[in-house]
Amino acid sequence: MEPFKIHILGCGSALPTLRHYASSQVVEIREKVLMLDCAEGAQMQLRKCRVRFTKLSHVFITHLHGDHCFGLLGMISTFGLLGRTAPLHIHAPKALGPELDRQIKFFTHDLGYEIVFYPVDTTERQVVYEDRSMMVENIPLEHRVPCCGYLITEKPSLPHIRRDMMDCYGIPMSQVGNIKNGADWVTDDGEIIPNARLVRPADPPRSYAYMTDTRYMPNLHEQLKGVTTLYHESTYGMDNLLQAEKYYHSTARQAGTVARDAGVGKLLLGHYSSRYEDEEVLLKEAKEVFDNTFLTSEMAVFDA
Repeated sequence: MEPFKIHILGCGSALPTLRHYASSQVVEIREKVLMLDCAEGAQMQLRKCRVRFTKLSHVFITHLHGDHCFGLLGMISTFGLLGRTAPLHIHAPKALGPELDRQIKFFTHDLGYEIVFYPVDTTERQVVYEDRSMMVENIPLEHRVPCCGYLITEKPSLPHIRRDMMDCYGIPMSQVGNIKNGADWVTDDGEIIPNARLVRPADPPRSYAYMTDTRYMPNLHEQLKGVTTLYHESTYGMDNLLQAEKYYHSTARQAGTVARDAGVGKLLLGHYSSRYEDEEVLLKEAKEVFDNTFLTSEMAVFDA
C-alpha cells in the first residue's frame, strides 16, 4: 500500500508549554503532502519531521484562533527565502483571506511564488479539494468561532496484478494497464482468461478525519462513519467537564464516544489543556469507551 501517514507537529491547546507545540499536522498521502492547521513553530517542527518543504502543496486551517494559524505567515516567508516557485494553496474560513493578504504585502517582498486562497464555508459539508487520488471535505464543527474539521479520503485504487499469472500466460507488460482496468486476456489458442484470475483485489480506501476544535456533538459520528483513523480534540478530562462546555471543547471520554459511535478504526487524542502534566488520564478515560485509542505527541507518526 502507498503511504498514508500522519505526522504530529503539535498537539497542545492555546496556552504555550514546554511540553507541547500548538496544533499542526502534516499528512503524506500518495506522494502528496498536506498540512492541517499551522500553529506557531510549525515550520520548525516541519524541519524536524524531515518532510520536504517543497512537497507541501495545500494547507487547511480549521478556524481563526491563533493556536491554529499563527505559524502560517512565518512559514510562507520562509518558503520564499528558500526559493519556492510552486503555488501554495491555502483553504481556510473566509475572513482569513484579506488579513493574510495584508500581512503578506506588509511583511514580505518579492515572495517569488503564488499564494492561492480558497474560502471555506464552515457551516456546510463540502468538497474543498479533489484530485485523481483523493478528496478533502470540510465537516462543520461547533466552537466559539466559525470552525470546521477536515476529512481526507483516498479514492479507490486499481487492483494488483498477479505476476505469477502474467508469467504463466506469457502476458506482456504492455498489457498491465488494460488488465488493471478490467480487461480479460485471450491466449494464442483463443482461450479467454478472466480478469479475476489475473488480479488481486485493490487495497480498501483509507480515510483520516481531523476534528478540532469543537464541543461534543452527539450527531458528529454520523459524518464519520467507518473512517479509518479519527483525530478528535480531547482538551479536558471529565474532571473539567464544565470548562469543556464553557469553552466549546471536548473531553477525552466524549472523543471516545464519537469514535465508538462512528465505528472508526482507531482514535488519536490531542489538543491537550496545559493543566495536564500527564495525558495518561485522558487516554484512560477515552479507552473506557473506545479501546483502540492513542495519545498523540510531537514527532509521532501514525498510519491512517
